Amino acid sequence: MALQCGIVGLPNVGKSTLFNCLSNAKAQAANFPFCTIDPNVGVITVPDERINKLAEFVKPNRIVPTTIEIVDIAGLVKGASKGEGLGNQFLGNIRETNAIIHVLRCFENENIIHVDGSVNPIRDKDVIDTELQLKDIESVEKKLLRIARAAKTGDKDAVKAEQSLNKFKAHLEDGNNARTLDATEEDLKHVEDIFLLTLKPVMYVCNVDEASVNTGNKYVEQVKEAVKIENAEVIVISAAIEADIAQLESYEDRQAFLQDLGLSESGVAKLIKSAYKMLNLITYFTAGVQEVRAWTIEKGFKAPQAAGVIHSDFERGFIKAEVIHYDDYLKYGSEAACRDAGKLSMEGKEYIVWDGDVMHFKFNV
Repeated sequence: MALQCGIVGLPNVGKSTLFNCLSNAKAQAANFPFCTIDPNVGVITVPDERINKLAEFVKPNRIVPTTIEIVDIAGLVKGASKGEGLGNQFLGNIRETNAIIHVLRCFENENIIHVDGSVNPIRDKDVIDTELQLKDIESVEKKLLRIARAAKTGDKDAVKAEQSLNKFKAHLEDGNNARTLDATEEDLKHVEDIFLLTLKPVMYVCNVDEASVNTGNKYVEQVKEAVKIENAEVIVISAAIEADIAQLESYEDRQAFLQDLGLSESGVAKLIKSAYKMLNLITYFTAGVQEVRAWTIEKGFKAPQAAGVIHSDFERGFIKAEVIHYDDYLKYGSEAACRDAGKLSMEGKEYIVWDGDVMHFKFNV
């Protein structure tokens, strides 16, 4: 499933440095605005200790982890919604993503210029929020114009759509993001086709200095307080530390470096896991001698849908699925042992896949 998270933020907040750490793609990181002209796309491996554990039991020829895509979108500035800077292009790039990683500068460094002259993450957040809200208002108004005639004639669907759109319009005009509106399923249905930018799920990444990576700082606390209404996750990362980690060759060296800093895992690993969760994704596994592989599905997928991620024929000709829950596989150590212990179940079309299920599909086309 090619799902994307877009990294947004003002120029010089550490977006491209963070992107470099997330992927093998090398976005130019420079000390001036607009150093990233086109969005850079990185395919990011999702850290998951479970796949390595399964591989220890199965000893496959190869291991294939699951991935998500991260898009580094050039820094937005005031007026982006009206085309300032490279605004229209960048807002279009955000529209194509499934979720937003909003990077905020929460560190002081006189050698790295700030586009507005001082460090203030709440002001920075408001600048970007405002630009996205203005673009969303524009999108809502365009749809209102399209349905106005039908609504005036009393068309029931058009009247309901008009009511929902006006609800979003008023909320946005009050300076709120669409995701904070207490919207009904019907309200959301009427804005599905206009892909509101501020309706996308968001995670805030506070880029701090090395001294603040464990405890945070005053700027981090300001961000947490400001985003409480959005029910969004706030992650603390030092992009500078992550850049140092990325230079280390071996896993052992990276772990030793993290231990020296008092960290249990890298900020990048934490961010990727959170992004995966934010996209409402879970993982199931297939495990055989040829490969142990992780597959990405949306939470709530039934067995045939999960099979379809491997190949459409698997979903079309689905008969049943052999399922072992991950904890059972871990306990008994093999498919055969799970079968003998009665921990391998045969599931039909209505089975809802659990995160970590080890599955084998029977199908006939």
